Amino acid sequence: MAETHVLFVEDDDVIREATQLALERDGFTVTAMPDGLSGLEAFRADRPDIALLDVMLPGLDGVSLCRRIRDESTVPVIMLSARADSIDVVLGLEAGADDYVTKPFDGAVLVARIRAVLRRFGHAGGPGAAAKAPEEASGSGVLAFGDIEIDTEGMEVTKGGETVALTPTEMRLLLEFSSAPGTVLSRDKLLERVWDYGWGGDTRVVDVHVQRLRTKIGQDRIETVRGFGYKLKA
Repeated sequence: MAETHVLFVEDDDVIREATQLALERDGFTVTAMPDGLSGLEAFRADRPDIALLDVMLPGLDGVSLCRRIRDESTVPVIMLSARADSIDVVLGLEAGADDYVTKPFDGAVLVARIRAVLRRFGHAGGPGAAAKAPEEASGSGVLAFGDIEIDTEGMEVTKGGETVALTPTEMRLLLEFSSAPGTVLSRDKLLERVWDYGWGGDTRVVDVHVQRLRTKIGQDRIETVRGFGYKLKA
């Protein structure tokens, strides 16, 4: 099996070099770049399996870089922020990031988060691997909810007969909802099932991804149950 290729874009020389060494010790192949523009060039040239992007980058900031990557690919993206600031976190997630890690971070924690993201993307040693359906939805063919159809084998979604482009994280989120339509799923349960956070995590990740999913399948398809979570309207 080929090694996982990580694109790491960080302008701080010390953090970039130390993190690259730590990731390589854990078996990752790392392309490390110091700014957003060179990071975009490296992404287009190498097509890595996952991208780690610092929020504050010279030339092209991390949020803008994430948007450019998301315009071209569904490759998983983790944002790195020096602050747990709500604006940094939400902007990164809204730009299409799948997760974020706050600096300073422990190397083992970063590796665990990378592996968790790759697991839910169905990573099999190469870029472009598809997301896997949850056990509840696998093998069930096509699910229909109004004008929304979900092909759980082909990993495709249509709305009114038109294809809806979802990232693997958005697909997994929709599959979790579709496995129990009408059932309220808490943010913590979604973090555990979709983001592989057995220890809990930041529920803003869930909220932003739900909003992104709503913009694609319809604002009225996923209902907020205040104080409890979300549910897919059957």
